[in-house]
Amino acid sequence: MDKLRRVLSGREENEELGLTAQVLDASTLSYSTRVKWFFICFAGGILCSILGTALLFLPNGIKLFAVFYTLGNLAAIASTCFLMGPLKQLKRMFEPTRLIATIVMLLCLALTLCAVFWWHKKGLAIIFCILQFLAMTWYSISYIPFARDAVMKCFTTCVS
Repeated sequence: MDKLRRVLSGREENEELGLTAQVLDASTLSYSTRVKWFFICFAGGILCSILGTALLFLPNGIKLFAVFYTLGNLAAIASTCFLMGPLKQLKRMFEPTRLIATIVMLLCLALTLCAVFWWHKKGLAIIFCILQFLAMTWYSISYIPFARDAVMKCFTTCVS
């Protein structure tokens, strides 16, 4: 659109733009494109997680499970970068309300792969995948107002 405005206003096409303007011009996506890529990336993440779970039952499938499940969670996190942008996403991930969930989630992502490839502990890898799921869930509901409070109230009511 800016190019069309430049041509219509009589400004030359090979006019020099600053580096920041060039980067912003090259990296801006329309809203519909960002939403489409969010759904594509998120669906890819879900597909990887389901595929990893299905591969768990193959001989030596624990390695494939850990890799695909971890890739699925990373794709799900990366999908939100299309909606709000990568820098804003990183800032929001490390806000005080999400800091612990983010650290636990990222740590469990790495520890899952370590448990499978370096330590060769299948049970530990499964535990880290469960912790990945719980941390990812807690992180995700932090974006819904009062959802954490509702979950905590439900949990304490069930326990007591």
